[in-house]
Amino acid sequence: MIARIWRAAAARDKAALYQHHFATRVVPHLEAIDGFSGASLLRREVEGGTEVLALTLWQGLDSIRAFTGSDPDKAVVDPEAQAMLTAFDATAANYEVVVDIRQNVRGAEAAPQVERST
Repeated sequence: MIARIWRAAAARDKAALYQHHFATRVVPHLEAIDGFSGASLLRREVEGGTEVLALTLWQGLDSIRAFTGSDPDKAVVDPEAQAMLTAFDATAANYEVVVDIRQNVRGAEAAPQVERST
């Protein structure tokens, strides 16, 4: 299995838009590719905005090439996503998964968003 990691940045007011784009446009596209095994989108607040890290899982480099074309390190960022981002990597890093321990739980997309006051 291959873990593919890609990073981008967004203004704070656009980060939720990109998160929605990832969940509703990117993931369904990836799910149609043979060998796609899963995706997570991570985010953290940083000085000047929000950093996002996309982690996708694939059965092998050939599956990734079905997404990227001949270069499996090439990032695929459609114009709609580019408009939401302040910066993004032109390449992605592909790592062989050598240890994989996960709990049997769904990601944050299933959890309700709760505003908390301090």
